[in-house]
Amino acid sequence: MDGDETVSKGLRLRGRGTYENAVGRFEGAARVAVDDGWDAGEDRVLRTEVRDEVARTAISYNRSPDLPFDRSINPYRGCEHGCSYCFARPSHAYLNLSPGLDFESRLIARPNIADVLARELSAKSYRVAPIAIGTNTDPYQPIEADYALMPQILGVLARARHPVAITTKGALIARDAGVLGELAAQNLCRVGISITTLDASLSRKLEPRAPAPAQRLATIAALAAVGVQVRVMIAPVIPALTDHELEAILTAARDAGAIAATYIPLRLPREVSPLFQNWLARCAGGQASKVMARVREMQGGRDYDPEFGKRMRGTGLWADLLAQRFTAARTRLNLAHRLPDFDCSQFQPPLGQMSLL
Repeated sequence: MDGDETVSKGLRLRGRGTYENAVGRFEGAARVAVDDGWDAGEDRVLRTEVRDEVARTAISYNRSPDLPFDRSINPYRGCEHGCSYCFARPSHAYLNLSPGLDFESRLIARPNIADVLARELSAKSYRVAPIAIGTNTDPYQPIEADYALMPQILGVLARARHPVAITTKGALIARDAGVLGELAAQNLCRVGISITTLDASLSRKLEPRAPAPAQRLATIAALAAVGVQVRVMIAPVIPALTDHELEAILTAARDAGAIAATYIPLRLPREVSPLFQNWLARCAGGQASKVMARVREMQGGRDYDPEFGKRMRGTGLWADLLAQRFTAARTRLNLAHRLPDFDCSQFQPPLGQMSLL
């Protein structure tokens, strides 16, 4: 399928979540694809490109009152899963890349991140608290199969006996079940598996390079089998498109071995809104107006309300009804909302105590 004027004609966007590549908000010039005749009508497929970055820091800190953690690690920038709704797409603009196709096809890997992490955890100034991985882009996206950065990161965390919470859609996490199980046995690890829909056809359109729903349920089972506490994350809940699956997803995840559950309604910050609305028009045209009407009802009449305390839950009648449904289903299925705190008392610097970095 061809894209709009920001994508070269004849470029096939097979397995991509968006069909455009408008410039990021920090770029000073517009980007328009022009046919110069050199392609000679050849049919070309957009390939994923990966560039290595030398990481100077591994841990990013935040002060968001909406988040249950204050630090995170992201081994990759951009995400090949290509989820059309991904709230992280605008982060690619900071790299002077498009939140559109660039976000899912022009990726950045950070091969030295485990070494940097070991140094940061060994600094005298470091104070232990749970680290979140996968909060911006997925650490188990397809390129992880080649780069294998997560086993290195988990190895450092295991040596340090450092607590970690991982969020992913990627079935590749089952590869690391051994070390995850060891960490979990010490109350140092838990995993959140994101499931948006149980409809494989819809998932393929929404999240074109992410594992199918059945694979994610199998991943929950594989992790639960080695003692990892797994939380199912229904994120995002898309009103008028996937919200009717709320109870079915919770039931399937519980049956697979999940012991906790959370949800986040669809949020469309910055460039995500036009990208997702264009996806709706192409792939869910009959529901597009209804979806956006519900989104705006939950976001105070806007496509997105960034206010802390509201952006993750929404407001109004539909947000309240969704919360009531979720709570009722979670209670009926005996799924926890909050898991016990990690044990931070076991921490030891992985490189021995270093001087202040």
